[in-house]
Amino acid sequence: MSSTISSSIRHDVLIIGSGAAGLSLALRLRPDIDVAVLAKRALPEGNTLYAQGGISAVLAADDSLESHVQDTLRAGAGLCDRDIVELVVKHGPDNIRWLIQQGVQFTRDPASETEDGYHLTREGGHTHRRVVHAADATGRAVANTLENAARERANIHLYEHHTAIDLITANRLGRDDNRCLGAYVLDNKSGEVRTMLARFVVLASGGASKVYVYTSNPDVATGDGIAMAWRAGCRVANMEFMQFHPTCLYHSKAKSFLISEALRGEGAHLMLPNGERFMPRFDERAELAPRDIVARAIDREIKRIGSKFVLLDISHQPADFIIEHFPTIHARCLELGLDITRDPIPVVPAAHYTCGGVLTDAQARTDVPGLYAIGETAYTGLHGANRMASNSLLECLVFGELAATDIERLMIAWERPPEVPDWDESRVTEPDEEVVISHNWEELRRFMWDYVGIVRTNKRLMRARRRIDLLRTEIIEHYSHFRVNSNLLELRNLVEVADLIVQSAYRRRESRGLHYTLDFPHLDPLQRTPTILIPDRYRPRTPGSAD
Repeated sequence: MSSTISSSIRHDVLIIGSGAAGLSLALRLRPDIDVAVLAKRALPEGNTLYAQGGISAVLAADDSLESHVQDTLRAGAGLCDRDIVELVVKHGPDNIRWLIQQGVQFTRDPASETEDGYHLTREGGHTHRRVVHAADATGRAVANTLENAARERANIHLYEHHTAIDLITANRLGRDDNRCLGAYVLDNKSGEVRTMLARFVVLASGGASKVYVYTSNPDVATGDGIAMAWRAGCRVANMEFMQFHPTCLYHSKAKSFLISEALRGEGAHLMLPNGERFMPRFDERAELAPRDIVARAIDREIKRIGSKFVLLDISHQPADFIIEHFPTIHARCLELGLDITRDPIPVVPAAHYTCGGVLTDAQARTDVPGLYAIGETAYTGLHGANRMASNSLLECLVFGELAATDIERLMIAWERPPEVPDWDESRVTEPDEEVVISHNWEELRRFMWDYVGIVRTNKRLMRARRRIDLLRTEIIEHYSHFRVNSNLLELRNLVEVADLIVQSAYRRRESRGLHYTLDFPHLDPLQRTPTILIPDRYRPRTPGSAD
């Protein structure tokens, strides 16, 4: 491949990520705004596609906004930003209606007390039934609907199989300000690196659960947006709070297949292999306790009895009910020889959701002017120390709407970015040993699981930090001398994110929410503030720079 590349590609808005956050933002922008959406794989591939449970919103007559707020605050273990929680909850019902207008077919129930007759389920941490869903494949319904709508919009340009390498900021070009101007982007198929410029850039690239060896997430969840924002000078917050979903299917032929929390919402029991129910011993809410409590309980029981899994049993419910409400899970388990209408499901915890991320304000703005972050990439203050079930897609939609409103307001006055230097490949060669990348991938994910997983200690954290430093040195050397590819870029980002997780976990000298350490097993009421990490390149916004 030649070291010369095509000239810059320009759009008004560049959205890095094609899940619910990115596509909802793109669709909410006016048709006269030129939008680019990047997807690392095929367009819908991401966490949205695999979300099973649903979206929480106050739709029932016996529910209230305040109840949803209180449930979220309780799950967040004292670290939620109440103003943000109220903002998101308030916008919830209208965003559900917007999805319905786009064509999402949520499950209906003739006996429903909701205005539109939708079936609502209840999940861990919720005191009411408020989770609207499309059977047990809500994410797929949302992702497919938004994809179809985006493909019909002439102003939305879709770049599939494109990986963002790094953000382009003005101060890297010698200017005084730190405005985001665009990104260098790798075309995964051709190997070409493109310079993509935009008035506004939005990080909507999802979380970083791929940093662990066991995860419910697809392969694309490598923390790209968080790492790029950190390198560009953005603060990140609460990276110690990595949520482990309690119930991922344990089977040699099932990779990252999630068993929805909605099963427990509909009465499924967690049991030891001998049939003993154990959750009532850990929490009065039993299987409906928040995910951090359930995941720790499973982890403890697995280690206590020396098992590789526990069992999740919903077979006491009528078979027709199970098949109607959980057709995807039922069908997948049948393929593997499990009939969930009769058999319990072997499950293990798995890394599931990144509660921390790039620090933003109530309009999704980051510390870098012109750069926004939405969805799992962002830390808005909604989740605090633990994400309540089904609040994640809600956050994607609400902040997609808020960011779109802010971008439209600023669009006329925000100048077009200047020309920037193209990506320089004049001094790099083809990679000589790809095995180095694959081995580093495996090592990183294994020691993060062992040392920075569900239960932590300072000794384990320091072991992880030493290994991260060694890996980073090798990766930087590889990145500096060889042509980039998607595996190298993702590994580079994961090492950065792993370091942020370890730094954050070491700073929190207590156990709260998803962060549990044997060195400080109790909650410290004086630590009720987010853990905020500040990069070397951080520059506080000047007054009026976001307006």
